[in-house]
Amino acid sequence: MTCTRCSGLMVVDHLLDMQESYLPMWMRGLRCMTCGNIEDPLIHHHRIMQRARRANRLATRLALAKKVVRPAAA
Repeated sequence: MTCTRCSGLMVVDHLLDMQESYLPMWMRGLRCMTCGNIEDPLIHHHRIMQRARRANRLATRLALAKKVVRPAAA
């Protein structure tokens, strides 16, 4: 797998989440060997949802632009 930031090599890494709960939680994620970018399943899900919302907004804008009737130039 390649990194979304630098296209470097992503490797599996075990991450320790100490901030979100009172007990440490281990989870698997991907870490870029070049830039250190970390991507876990939650980050991946949020990025997919963000892209979907962006695509939806663009489609809405394009649909509205087609409906707008502009007067002909004189």
